Amino acid sequence: MTAPKLRSVVILGGGTAGWMAAAALSRFAPHLAVTLVESEAIGTVGVGEATIPQIRLFNSALGIDEGEFLRETKGSFKLGIEFAGWTREGESYMHAFGAVGRPVGLLPFQHHWLRASKLGFAGPLARYSANEQAARATRVPPAGRKPPATDLPYAYHFDASLYAALLRRHAEGRGATRVEGRVASVVRDGERGDIAALHLENGTEVAGDFFIDCSGFRGRLIEEEMRSGYDDWTHWLPCDRALAVACASGGEFTPYTRSTARQAGWQWRIPLQHRIGNGYVYASAHISDDEAAAMLMVHLDGAPQGDPRAIRFTTGKRRSHWRGNCLALGLAAGFLEPLESTSIHLTQSAINRFLSVLPEGRPDHAIVDWFNAQADFEWSRVRDFIILHYWANERQGETFWDGMRALDLPATLTEKIAAWKAGAFIHREHEELFTEVGWFQVLVGQHVQPHGYNPIADAIPEHDLRRLLDETEAAISDSVPQMPVHADVLRTIITRAGIVS
Repeated sequence: MTAPKLRSVVILGGGTAGWMAAAALSRFAPHLAVTLVESEAIGTVGVGEATIPQIRLFNSALGIDEGEFLRETKGSFKLGIEFAGWTREGESYMHAFGAVGRPVGLLPFQHHWLRASKLGFAGPLARYSANEQAARATRVPPAGRKPPATDLPYAYHFDASLYAALLRRHAEGRGATRVEGRVASVVRDGERGDIAALHLENGTEVAGDFFIDCSGFRGRLIEEEMRSGYDDWTHWLPCDRALAVACASGGEFTPYTRSTARQAGWQWRIPLQHRIGNGYVYASAHISDDEAAAMLMVHLDGAPQGDPRAIRFTTGKRRSHWRGNCLALGLAAGFLEPLESTSIHLTQSAINRFLSVLPEGRPDHAIVDWFNAQADFEWSRVRDFIILHYWANERQGETFWDGMRALDLPATLTEKIAAWKAGAFIHREHEELFTEVGWFQVLVGQHVQPHGYNPIADAIPEHDLRRLLDETEAAISDSVPQMPVHADVLRTIITRAGIVS
């Protein structure tokens, strides 16, 4: 008997995740009928306002012009993330995108920098990062470069609700259909247990061959129907609440996100064209909601635009992101706090992975198992990177932070730290998201000291090593002042986009 063809996909839930899926499917799988079901009565979390450079590839693939994107989402540029107070008060470092130094021979830069540090003439790591030096000077790459062609990799800050609206226009322009309504019940296939249709409160029935759950934390389809199960990671990442509030623009218009350690968690600062996005991610076991709100509000750069919005979450992920004919995306797939701006990327990555194995008919178990294994690997490695920030803190005398230093770490992270300490070795396994350079910056930034470095680095004469570092630093120092100012580039791009439109 021939398996039925996959002809239609139903997406439950809008927001960023839902409309990313709808836009991608309508662009790359035009043979499918794409329907998105959402209700205006159900809000979206919408705190994912900072991204990593891969978002540029996603937008470009959808045919979204950078000028149009920045204009419509009130976006700004992002060259990295500053971590303030994660070691101790008054100290900061940056996890910047792009290269730090340059490799010589067989060895990456960290071995040469560590040797120079031992000899006493290495500068702070920040001096060898063009992205960080540009970010600190509020400079960004010139406008109009197509991804990935740029000397300085960059991402964006943007209004997530406006991004969802932009994606919706692109999706509907390619034939996707939006249906207004709330799910009353789910119709299941009696023989296979697959989802057959969504029965809405208004009486409408939306049938489909495949369903994508973007219903948020609840996981209306992947959990309540398909019983995926949930891996709870709060024993490693105990923050369980967030407060989010926008404020009027103030302070520097920084082309980077700022993450500032607080008493029981951390505060984000995300500058947009029209406002600043702020939030406090915290562990409710260590601070009350009222205390957290007071701490957030006193650290704003401008007048608050409303009261803080409360978000409760359980850090972790679905045990199976794909089950039967249902795939979970966004918050329905899991939650990792946005410390490294990974929320939107994890949705993008899952969409790309799904499209690469898009079934012709009923999904094969081998493909589903592969997809879930890849998702498990990706999420767990991002989890490890986030845990590292907490574990390597040096904030003394604060119950939350003292407890984080005493964590019993996942074996995968323990092995990574041990390899670094043994000889400054960093290995990027398979397609894990964060590169060796990213790990290098955080390990050094948070004072995790290796016992040594690869002895091959000693083969370079000392005067050549000095010249390598001096020339690297000088090249960056010379190039940064030639770059345009962040606000000027935005103005130019948006003006061009307005003329074209």
